[in-house]
Amino acid sequence: QVQLVESGGGLVQAGGSLRLSCVVSGGTFSRAAMGWFRQSPGKAREFVGVITWSGQNTFYADSVKGRFSISGDNAKNTVYLQMNSLKPEDTAVYYCAAKYSSGSPFTGYNYWGQGTQVTVSS
Repeated sequence: QVQLVESGGGLVQAGGSLRLSCVVSGGTFSRAAMGWFRQSPGKAREFVGVITWSGQNTFYADSVKGRFSISGDNAKNTVYLQMNSLKPEDTAVYYCAAKYSSGSPFTGYNYWGQGTQVTVSS
């Protein structure tokens, strides 16, 4: 059973930075597409970005492009989300997700972490 555990969330002022981590167990990180999503109260879950096949490709939502970046460490089975120039609208619970099947890197995620809270104050 694949399990994902996020960490690194917290409270930061606008313009600051945070790095989130997602540790994968029970699966092969190097063979997965690892996505990041976020959700605020009353809003739908939003795609943030994804890294595929040990860093072959990365894709980002327009709302975070140029500010966020995703990287992975195969030896640690860990994927990271580096968030810079944070804005209050980035406040959300951030989730890591894993996809092992082929196809679009934006859909088909079946394994999810419990989430980590990121709060950005103005």
